Amino acid sequence: MTELRTLKVALLGCGNVGAQVARILIDDAENLAPRTGAHLQLTGIAVRNLDTKRDVELPRELFTTDAETLVKDADLVIELMGGIEPARTLILAAIRNGASVVTGNKALLAQDGPTLYEAADKAGVQLSYEAAVAGAIPILRPIRDSLSGDRITRVLGIVNGTTNFILDQMDTTGAQFADALAEAQRLGYAEADPTADVGGLDAAAKAAILASLSFHTRFDLENVHCEGITGVSAADIAAAKDAGFVIKLLAIAEKLTAADGSDGVSVRVHPTLLPREHPLAAVHGAFNAVFVEAENAGELMFYGQGAGGTPTASAVVGDLVSAARRIVLGGPAQVETTNGQVPALPIDAVNTSYYIGLDVADQPGVLAKIAQLFAEHGVSIEIMRQTIHRDADSNVESAELRIVTHRATEAALAATVEAVKGLDVINSVTSVLRVEGV
Repeated sequence: MTELRTLKVALLGCGNVGAQVARILIDDAENLAPRTGAHLQLTGIAVRNLDTKRDVELPRELFTTDAETLVKDADLVIELMGGIEPARTLILAAIRNGASVVTGNKALLAQDGPTLYEAADKAGVQLSYEAAVAGAIPILRPIRDSLSGDRITRVLGIVNGTTNFILDQMDTTGAQFADALAEAQRLGYAEADPTADVGGLDAAAKAAILASLSFHTRFDLENVHCEGITGVSAADIAAAKDAGFVIKLLAIAEKLTAADGSDGVSVRVHPTLLPREHPLAAVHGAFNAVFVEAENAGELMFYGQGAGGTPTASAVVGDLVSAARRIVLGGPAQVETTNGQVPALPIDAVNTSYYIGLDVADQPGVLAKIAQLFAEHGVSIEIMRQTIHRDADSNVESAELRIVTHRATEAALAATVEAVKGLDVINSVTSVLRVEGV
Protein backbone atom coordinates (compact mmCIF):
# COMPACT_ATOMS: atom_id res chain seq x y z
CA MET A 1 0.00 0.00 0.00
CA THR A 2 1.36 3.43 -1.01
CA GLU A 3 2.16 5.65 1.94
CA LEU A 4 0.25 8.92 1.85
CA ARG A 5 2.18 12.15 1.69
CA THR A 6 1.69 14.90 4.27
CA LEU A 7 0.44 18.38 3.44
CA LYS A 8 1.07 21.17 5.93
CA VAL A 9 -1.96 23.32 6.80
CA ALA A 10 -1.72 26.78 8.36
CA LEU A 11 -4.83 28.30 9.98
CA LEU A 12 -5.14 32.07 10.30
CA GLY A 13 -7.76 33.01 12.87
CA CYS A 14 -9.43 30.98 15.59
CA GLY A 15 -12.85 32.47 16.17
CA ASN A 16 -16.04 30.43 16.13
CA VAL A 17 -15.41 29.05 12.64
CA GLY A 18 -11.63 28.71 12.92
CA ALA A 19 -11.87 26.77 16.18
CA GLN A 20 -14.30 24.31 14.61
CA VAL A 21 -12.08 23.91 11.55
CA ALA A 22 -9.13 23.10 13.80
CA ARG A 23 -11.23 20.59 15.74
CA ILE A 24 -12.30 18.81 12.54
CA LEU A 25 -8.74 18.65 11.20
CA ILE A 26 -7.53 17.10 14.46
CA ASP A 27 -10.46 14.83 15.35
CA ASP A 28 -11.27 13.63 11.81
CA ALA A 29 -7.71 13.35 10.50
CA GLU A 30 -8.02 9.60 9.85
CA ASN A 31 -11.26 10.03 7.88
CA LEU A 32 -10.01 12.98 5.85
CA ALA A 33 -6.77 11.30 4.71
CA PRO A 34 -8.30 8.70 2.35
CA ARG A 35 -10.70 11.29 0.90
CA THR A 36 -7.83 13.69 0.28
CA GLY A 37 -5.08 11.29 -0.70
CA ALA A 38 -2.79 12.94 1.86
CA HIS A 39 -2.46 13.52 5.57
CA LEU A 40 -3.56 17.06 6.44
CA GLN A 41 -1.26 18.22 9.21
CA LEU A 42 -2.35 21.33 11.09
CA THR A 43 1.02 22.95 11.74
CA GLY A 44 -0.14 26.11 13.48
CA ILE A 45 -2.94 28.55 14.30
CA ALA A 46 -2.17 32.27 14.05
CA VAL A 47 -4.08 34.43 16.53
CA ARG A 48 -3.80 37.95 17.90
CA ASN A 49 -3.96 36.90 21.57
CA LEU A 50 -2.63 33.57 22.81
CA ASP A 51 -4.61 33.81 26.07
CA THR A 52 -8.09 34.28 24.58
CA LYS A 53 -10.52 31.68 25.92
CA ARG A 54 -12.09 29.52 23.22
CA ASP A 55 -15.06 27.16 23.25
CA VAL A 56 -13.02 24.35 21.67
CA GLU A 57 -10.10 22.80 23.55
CA LEU A 58 -7.09 22.80 21.21
CA PRO A 59 -3.40 21.99 21.77
CA ARG A 60 -1.76 25.16 23.07
CA GLU A 61 1.46 24.44 21.18
CA LEU A 62 -0.34 25.03 17.89
CA PHE A 63 -0.98 28.70 18.64
CA THR A 64 1.29 31.50 17.47
CA THR A 65 1.12 35.23 16.91
CA ASP A 66 3.62 35.00 14.02
CA ALA A 67 1.29 34.58 11.05
CA GLU A 68 3.95 35.64 8.52
CA THR A 69 6.33 32.80 9.44
CA LEU A 70 3.46 30.29 9.65
CA VAL A 71 2.35 30.79 6.04
CA LYS A 72 5.89 30.51 4.64
CA ASP A 73 6.10 26.78 5.27
CA ALA A 74 2.52 25.78 4.43
CA ASP A 75 1.10 23.82 1.50
CA LEU A 76 -2.40 25.02 2.30
CA VAL A 77 -3.48 28.17 4.12
CA ILE A 78 -6.92 28.74 5.66
CA GLU A 79 -7.72 32.43 6.22
CA LEU A 80 -10.54 33.06 8.70
CA MET A 81 -9.33 36.32 10.25
CA GLY A 82 -11.84 38.51 8.44
CA GLY A 83 -11.36 42.14 7.50
CA ILE A 84 -9.12 43.53 4.80
CA GLU A 85 -5.71 43.70 6.48
CA PRO A 86 -3.63 41.81 7.42
CA ALA A 87 -5.72 39.10 5.71
CA ARG A 88 -5.01 40.43 2.22
CA THR A 89 -1.25 40.65 2.75
CA LEU A 90 -1.09 37.17 4.29
CA ILE A 91 -3.13 35.58 1.50
CA LEU A 92 -0.92 37.15 -1.16
CA ALA A 93 2.20 35.99 0.72
CA ALA A 94 0.85 32.44 0.90
CA ILE A 95 0.07 32.46 -2.83
CA ARG A 96 3.56 33.74 -3.68
CA ASN A 97 4.99 30.88 -1.60
CA GLY A 98 3.00 28.38 -3.69
CA ALA A 99 0.29 27.57 -1.15
CA SER A 100 -3.35 27.09 -2.09
CA VAL A 101 -5.69 29.24 -0.02
CA VAL A 102 -9.14 28.67 1.47
CA THR A 103 -10.93 31.76 2.78
CA GLY A 104 -14.33 32.77 4.09
CA ASN A 105 -13.57 36.48 3.82
CA LYS A 106 -16.47 37.87 1.78
CA ALA A 107 -15.59 41.50 2.53
CA LEU A 108 -12.08 41.08 1.12
CA LEU A 109 -13.27 39.14 -1.92
CA ALA A 110 -15.93 41.73 -2.69
CA GLN A 111 -13.51 44.64 -2.26
CA ASP A 112 -10.30 43.27 -3.77
CA GLY A 113 -11.11 39.85 -5.21
CA PRO A 114 -9.54 40.52 -8.65
CA THR A 115 -6.09 41.05 -7.09
CA LEU A 116 -6.33 37.71 -5.27
CA TYR A 117 -7.73 35.83 -8.28
CA GLU A 118 -5.00 37.15 -10.57
CA ALA A 119 -2.26 36.28 -8.08
CA ALA A 120 -3.62 32.73 -7.67
CA ASP A 121 -3.93 32.24 -11.44
CA LYS A 122 -0.38 33.47 -12.00
CA ALA A 123 1.03 31.18 -9.29
CA GLY A 124 -1.04 28.20 -10.43
CA VAL A 125 -2.59 27.65 -7.01
CA GLN A 126 -6.16 27.23 -5.86
CA LEU A 127 -8.17 30.05 -4.24
CA SER A 128 -11.38 28.65 -2.76
CA TYR A 129 -14.09 30.51 -0.85
CA GLU A 130 -17.25 28.42 -0.53
CA ALA A 131 -17.65 29.54 3.10
CA ALA A 132 -17.83 33.20 2.05
CA VAL A 133 -21.48 32.87 1.00
CA ALA A 134 -24.32 31.11 2.82
CA GLY A 135 -22.29 29.16 5.37
CA ALA A 136 -22.68 25.41 4.99
CA ILE A 137 -24.79 25.63 1.84
CA PRO A 138 -22.85 24.37 -1.20
CA ILE A 139 -23.73 27.17 -3.62
CA LEU A 140 -20.52 28.57 -5.12
CA ARG A 141 -19.15 25.27 -6.45
CA PRO A 142 -22.47 24.28 -8.07
CA ILE A 143 -22.60 27.69 -9.79
CA ARG A 144 -18.96 27.50 -10.85
CA ASP A 145 -18.81 23.80 -11.76
CA SER A 146 -22.20 22.08 -12.07
CA LEU A 147 -23.82 24.96 -13.98
CA SER A 148 -20.74 25.88 -16.02
CA GLY A 149 -22.38 24.45 -19.16
CA ASP A 150 -25.54 26.49 -18.67
CA ARG A 151 -26.46 30.17 -18.75
CA ILE A 152 -27.58 31.56 -15.41
CA THR A 153 -30.12 34.33 -15.82
CA ARG A 154 -30.95 35.16 -12.24
CA VAL A 155 -29.82 34.51 -8.68
CA LEU A 156 -31.80 35.67 -5.68
CA GLY A 157 -31.53 34.61 -2.12
CA ILE A 158 -31.48 35.14 1.60
CA VAL A 159 -27.77 35.23 2.40
CA ASN A 160 -27.71 36.91 5.81
CA GLY A 161 -29.02 34.89 8.74
CA THR A 162 -29.15 37.82 11.16
CA THR A 163 -31.56 39.89 9.07
CA ASN A 164 -33.67 36.86 8.21
CA PHE A 165 -34.01 36.05 11.92
CA ILE A 166 -35.01 39.64 12.72
CA LEU A 167 -37.60 39.87 9.92
CA ASP A 168 -38.94 36.40 10.76
CA GLN A 169 -39.37 37.39 14.41
CA MET A 170 -41.21 40.54 13.37
CA ASP A 171 -43.45 38.50 11.07
CA THR A 172 -44.23 35.59 13.41
CA THR A 173 -44.42 37.39 16.76
CA GLY A 174 -45.29 40.98 15.83
CA ALA A 175 -42.10 42.25 17.49
CA GLN A 176 -40.72 45.70 16.80
CA PHE A 177 -37.40 45.92 14.94
CA ALA A 178 -35.43 46.93 18.06
CA ASP A 179 -36.82 44.03 20.10
CA ALA A 180 -36.13 41.48 17.34
CA LEU A 181 -32.58 42.80 17.00
CA ALA A 182 -32.02 42.53 20.75
CA GLU A 183 -33.19 38.91 20.66
CA ALA A 184 -30.84 38.18 17.74
CA GLN A 185 -27.97 39.63 19.77
CA ARG A 186 -28.95 37.62 22.84
CA LEU A 187 -28.89 34.40 20.82
CA GLY A 188 -25.57 35.25 19.19
CA TYR A 189 -26.97 35.75 15.68
CA ALA A 190 -26.10 39.46 15.68
CA GLU A 191 -22.91 41.22 16.72
CA ALA A 192 -22.82 43.96 19.36
CA ASP A 193 -22.44 46.32 16.39
CA PRO A 194 -24.91 44.86 13.86
CA THR A 195 -24.39 47.58 11.21
CA ALA A 196 -22.90 45.30 8.55
CA ASP A 197 -25.87 42.93 8.84
CA VAL A 198 -28.87 45.23 9.27
CA GLY A 199 -27.38 47.79 6.87
CA GLY A 200 -27.20 45.16 4.13
CA LEU A 201 -23.41 45.40 3.68
CA ASP A 202 -22.73 41.75 4.52
CA ALA A 203 -25.37 40.62 2.01
CA ALA A 204 -24.01 43.07 -0.58
CA ALA A 205 -20.53 41.54 -0.38
CA LYS A 206 -22.04 38.09 -0.92
CA ALA A 207 -24.17 39.40 -3.80
CA ALA A 208 -21.03 40.65 -5.55
CA ILE A 209 -19.43 37.21 -5.22
CA LEU A 210 -22.54 35.42 -6.50
CA ALA A 211 -22.86 37.80 -9.44
CA SER A 212 -19.19 37.43 -10.37
CA LEU A 213 -19.43 33.63 -10.51
CA SER A 214 -22.84 33.53 -12.17
CA PHE A 215 -22.09 35.97 -14.98
CA HIS A 216 -18.32 35.40 -15.39
CA THR A 217 -17.63 39.07 -14.78
CA ARG A 218 -15.91 40.75 -11.86
CA PHE A 219 -18.35 42.73 -9.73
CA ASP A 220 -17.38 44.52 -6.54
CA LEU A 221 -19.23 46.36 -3.78
CA GLU A 222 -19.42 49.54 -5.85
CA ASN A 223 -21.58 47.67 -8.36
CA VAL A 224 -24.14 46.61 -5.72
CA HIS A 225 -27.16 48.76 -4.88
CA CYS A 226 -27.54 48.26 -1.13
CA GLU A 227 -30.40 48.97 1.28
CA GLY A 228 -30.74 47.49 4.76
CA ILE A 229 -33.72 46.63 6.94
CA THR A 230 -33.54 49.41 9.54
CA GLY A 231 -36.45 51.22 7.87
CA VAL A 232 -38.77 48.20 7.96
CA SER A 233 -41.41 48.75 10.63
CA ALA A 234 -43.78 46.41 12.41
CA ALA A 235 -46.57 48.19 10.53
CA ASP A 236 -44.90 47.28 7.21
CA ILE A 237 -44.65 43.65 8.30
CA ALA A 238 -48.29 43.56 9.42
CA ALA A 239 -49.57 45.21 6.23
CA ALA A 240 -47.51 42.84 4.09
CA LYS A 241 -48.91 39.85 5.98
CA ASP A 242 -52.44 41.16 5.51
CA ALA A 243 -51.83 41.34 1.75
CA GLY A 244 -50.39 37.82 1.60
CA PHE A 245 -46.70 38.78 1.55
CA VAL A 246 -43.64 38.34 3.74
CA ILE A 247 -40.68 40.74 3.83
CA LYS A 248 -37.19 39.34 3.30
CA LEU A 249 -33.81 40.96 2.71
CA LEU A 250 -32.86 39.61 -0.71
CA ALA A 251 -29.61 39.62 -2.63
CA ILE A 252 -30.44 39.66 -6.35
CA ALA A 253 -28.24 39.40 -9.42
CA GLU A 254 -29.96 39.16 -12.77
CA LYS A 255 -29.24 39.65 -16.42
CA LEU A 256 -31.26 42.48 -17.97
CA THR A 257 -31.54 44.33 -21.25
CA ALA A 258 -30.88 48.03 -20.87
CA ALA A 259 -32.90 50.78 -22.57
CA ASP A 260 -30.35 50.95 -25.42
CA GLY A 261 -30.76 47.22 -26.12
CA SER A 262 -27.46 46.13 -24.59
CA ASP A 263 -27.19 43.36 -22.02
CA GLY A 264 -26.11 44.04 -18.47
CA VAL A 265 -26.40 42.71 -14.94
CA SER A 266 -28.18 44.30 -12.00
CA VAL A 267 -26.77 43.44 -8.58
CA ARG A 268 -28.75 44.67 -5.60
CA VAL A 269 -29.69 44.05 -1.97
CA HIS A 270 -32.88 45.42 -0.45
CA PRO A 271 -35.94 44.49 1.63
CA THR A 272 -38.40 42.74 -0.64
CA LEU A 273 -41.98 41.57 -0.45
CA LEU A 274 -42.48 37.95 -1.51
CA PRO A 275 -45.80 36.11 -1.88
CA ARG A 276 -46.13 33.64 0.98
CA GLU A 277 -46.26 30.75 -1.49
CA HIS A 278 -42.79 31.59 -2.86
CA PRO A 279 -40.13 29.04 -1.76
CA LEU A 280 -37.97 31.76 -0.17
CA ALA A 281 -40.90 32.94 1.95
CA ALA A 282 -40.71 29.70 3.93
CA VAL A 283 -37.09 30.27 5.02
CA HIS A 284 -37.30 30.94 8.76
CA GLY A 285 -34.96 31.85 11.59
CA ALA A 286 -31.28 32.31 10.76
CA PHE A 287 -31.40 29.95 7.78
CA ASN A 288 -30.27 30.95 4.29
CA ALA A 289 -31.50 29.95 0.85
CA VAL A 290 -30.42 30.80 -2.67
CA PHE A 291 -32.70 30.51 -5.70
CA VAL A 292 -30.93 30.07 -9.07
CA GLU A 293 -32.57 30.33 -12.48
CA ALA A 294 -30.75 28.98 -15.53
CA GLU A 295 -31.78 28.62 -19.16
CA ASN A 296 -31.54 24.82 -19.27
CA ALA A 297 -31.55 23.67 -15.65
CA GLY A 298 -34.56 25.86 -14.84
CA GLU A 299 -35.16 26.77 -11.21
CA LEU A 300 -32.91 25.43 -8.45
CA MET A 301 -32.99 26.17 -4.73
CA PHE A 302 -30.20 25.67 -2.19
CA TYR A 303 -31.19 25.76 1.48
CA GLY A 304 -29.45 25.29 4.80
CA GLN A 305 -27.71 26.86 7.75
CA GLY A 306 -26.12 30.08 6.61
CA ALA A 307 -24.01 30.83 9.66
CA GLY A 308 -22.51 29.33 12.78
CA GLY A 309 -19.12 27.86 13.58
CA THR A 310 -19.77 24.19 12.78
CA PRO A 311 -21.84 24.63 9.57
CA THR A 312 -19.41 27.16 8.10
CA ALA A 313 -16.44 25.00 9.10
CA SER A 314 -17.98 22.23 7.01
CA ALA A 315 -17.72 24.44 3.92
CA VAL A 316 -14.13 25.43 4.77
CA VAL A 317 -12.97 21.83 5.19
CA GLY A 318 -14.75 20.85 1.98
CA ASP A 319 -12.73 23.48 0.11
CA LEU A 320 -9.57 22.33 1.87
CA VAL A 321 -10.05 18.70 0.84
CA SER A 322 -10.74 19.74 -2.75
CA ALA A 323 -7.61 21.92 -2.89
CA ALA A 324 -5.50 19.20 -1.27
CA ARG A 325 -6.68 16.58 -3.76
CA ARG A 326 -5.64 18.84 -6.61
CA ILE A 327 -2.15 19.08 -5.11
CA VAL A 328 -1.97 15.29 -4.73
CA LEU A 329 -3.31 14.47 -8.20
CA GLY A 330 -1.66 17.37 -10.01
CA GLY A 331 -3.14 19.32 -12.88
CA PRO A 332 -4.11 22.97 -13.26
CA ALA A 333 -5.84 24.91 -10.55
CA GLN A 334 -9.47 25.95 -10.92
CA VAL A 335 -9.23 29.45 -12.38
CA GLU A 336 -11.73 32.26 -12.28
CA THR A 337 -13.66 32.67 -15.53
CA THR A 338 -14.24 36.31 -16.40
CA ASN A 339 -14.89 36.08 -20.11
CA GLY A 340 -18.40 37.53 -19.78
CA GLN A 341 -17.49 41.18 -19.17
CA VAL A 342 -21.12 42.32 -19.01
CA PRO A 343 -21.61 45.79 -17.55
CA ALA A 344 -23.21 46.45 -14.18
CA LEU A 345 -26.52 48.26 -14.61
CA PRO A 346 -27.77 50.93 -12.20
CA ILE A 347 -30.86 50.29 -10.12
CA ASP A 348 -32.87 52.60 -12.40
CA ALA A 349 -32.65 50.00 -15.19
CA VAL A 350 -34.36 47.27 -13.14
CA ASN A 351 -37.91 46.18 -13.89
CA THR A 352 -39.70 45.55 -10.64
CA SER A 353 -42.94 46.04 -8.74
CA TYR A 354 -43.47 48.42 -5.84
CA TYR A 355 -45.42 48.12 -2.64
CA ILE A 356 -46.38 51.65 -1.54
CA GLY A 357 -48.03 52.66 1.73
CA LEU A 358 -49.86 56.01 1.73
CA ASP A 359 -51.60 57.97 4.45
CA VAL A 360 -54.26 59.99 2.63
CA ALA A 361 -57.17 62.29 3.34
CA ASP A 362 -60.48 60.45 3.58
CA GLN A 363 -62.44 62.41 1.00
CA PRO A 364 -64.08 61.81 -2.37
CA GLY A 365 -61.84 61.72 -5.45
CA VAL A 366 -58.65 60.67 -3.69
CA LEU A 367 -58.41 57.28 -5.35
CA ALA A 368 -59.12 58.79 -8.77
CA LYS A 369 -56.34 61.38 -8.35
CA ILE A 370 -53.82 58.73 -7.33
CA ALA A 371 -54.82 56.34 -10.13
CA GLN A 372 -54.59 59.13 -12.70
CA LEU A 373 -51.11 60.13 -11.54
CA PHE A 374 -49.91 56.50 -11.74
CA ALA A 375 -51.30 56.25 -15.27
CA GLU A 376 -49.55 59.46 -16.31
CA HIS A 377 -46.23 57.87 -15.31
CA GLY A 378 -46.94 54.64 -17.16
CA VAL A 379 -47.33 52.59 -13.98
CA SER A 380 -50.36 50.37 -13.56
CA ILE A 381 -51.84 49.31 -10.21
CA GLU A 382 -52.30 45.61 -9.53
CA ILE A 383 -53.63 45.69 -5.96
CA MET A 384 -55.07 48.57 -3.92
CA ARG A 385 -56.31 48.16 -0.35
CA GLN A 386 -57.84 50.90 1.80
CA THR A 387 -58.25 51.02 5.57
CA ILE A 388 -60.01 53.89 7.37
CA HIS A 389 -58.54 55.28 10.60
CA ARG A 390 -60.14 57.73 13.06
CA ASP A 391 -57.91 59.80 15.36
CA ALA A 392 -59.21 59.37 18.91
CA ASP A 393 -58.29 62.92 19.94
CA SER A 394 -59.30 64.98 16.91
CA ASN A 395 -62.01 62.62 15.62
CA VAL A 396 -60.58 63.22 12.08
CA GLU A 397 -60.66 60.30 9.67
CA SER A 398 -57.81 59.39 7.35
CA ALA A 399 -57.24 56.44 5.06
CA GLU A 400 -54.30 54.08 4.75
CA LEU A 401 -53.74 52.93 1.17
CA ARG A 402 -51.57 49.93 0.32
CA ILE A 403 -50.73 49.70 -3.37
CA VAL A 404 -48.88 46.96 -5.29
CA THR A 405 -47.93 47.96 -8.81
CA HIS A 406 -47.40 45.91 -11.93
CA ARG A 407 -43.79 45.64 -13.08
CA ALA A 408 -42.21 48.80 -14.42
CA THR A 409 -38.76 50.33 -14.52
CA GLU A 410 -37.29 51.43 -11.22
CA ALA A 411 -36.90 54.91 -12.67
CA ALA A 412 -40.61 55.15 -13.55
CA LEU A 413 -41.69 53.82 -10.17
CA ALA A 414 -39.39 56.16 -8.25
CA ALA A 415 -40.66 59.13 -10.28
CA THR A 416 -44.25 58.07 -9.53
CA VAL A 417 -43.59 57.98 -5.78
CA GLU A 418 -42.03 61.46 -5.91
CA ALA A 419 -45.03 62.78 -7.82
CA VAL A 420 -47.46 61.17 -5.36
CA LYS A 421 -45.76 63.03 -2.50
CA GLY A 422 -46.77 66.29 -4.15
CA LEU A 423 -50.52 65.56 -4.21
CA ASP A 424 -52.51 67.71 -1.79
CA VAL A 425 -54.52 64.67 -0.67
CA ILE A 426 -51.42 62.79 0.53
CA ASN A 427 -50.54 63.16 4.21
CA SER A 428 -47.42 61.00 3.94
CA VAL A 429 -45.79 58.12 2.10
CA THR A 430 -45.40 55.60 4.90
CA SER A 431 -43.40 52.90 3.07
CA VAL A 432 -41.91 51.99 -0.28
CA LEU A 433 -40.68 48.43 -0.80
CA ARG A 434 -39.95 46.34 -3.87
CA VAL A 435 -41.89 43.21 -4.71
CA GLU A 436 -40.65 39.98 -6.32
CA GLY A 437 -42.40 36.79 -7.34
CA VAL A 438 -45.66 38.33 -8.61
